[in-house]
Amino acid sequence: MAAEQPDHRRRQRDNGPDGDPPDDAGAFWAPIEQVHWDGTPVRKDAAPARLRGFRLALRRAPSRTPPPPDPLPGLAALVVLSLVAAFFAWVSAGPFWLAVGHARTGTVVIDDCSGGGLTLRCRGLFTAEDGRFIAHGVRVSGVPVDQSTAGTALPARMTGPDSGTAYADVGVGRHLRWLPGLLVVVACTGGIVRWTGSARLPGRRHRRWAVAAAIAGPTLITIGFLAAAW
Repeated sequence: MAAEQPDHRRRQRDNGPDGDPPDDAGAFWAPIEQVHWDGTPVRKDAAPARLRGFRLALRRAPSRTPPPPDPLPGLAALVVLSLVAAFFAWVSAGPFWLAVGHARTGTVVIDDCSGGGLTLRCRGLFTAEDGRFIAHGVRVSGVPVDQSTAGTALPARMTGPDSGTAYADVGVGRHLRWLPGLLVVVACTGGIVRWTGSARLPGRRHRRWAVAAAIAGPTLITIGFLAAAW
């Protein structure tokens, strides 16, 4: 009995006064820094989604800014398209005024012609209907092939004595001398906006100013030639 008493007391001290083992026997208690207030463990991947997105954006961001685009192709396109627009605005200015009715009517007498068909070139003497001026050696446009002999008199129109060209064509043909040219000017304007990158600039305000400047160039050129041909 004496040998069993220490073991009985030792079990009573380890298990409790009633001899049953305690409820938390063998339980592991994590440090307070690793658990929440309700006892759930803190997860290492519980960082806010915004913080994770910010870190991902920083990881994907380029290490250096890209170099600016080469301005040489844009400048070359600007110069070439401006010259093309200026040429077609120049050749379309006179026929435009004739088509809208701003012209002096009269008679042109053919002096000589060369070529044939689309390559027919004629010159003659234009006399205004009211007798206000006579233009010698003017270029005659729209002469029919069967009326290109020297000495033939044709009704024609000129915008003024200094225009240098008398137009003998009538009907729809008079509109075909200015409409395609001005359409080419419009196409050149779109090409300038496209190839100079005016529509791709960052910022709405800068983009609007760049597009307006690209459109203003061919427009002012056309207005200048129209004013000169008046």
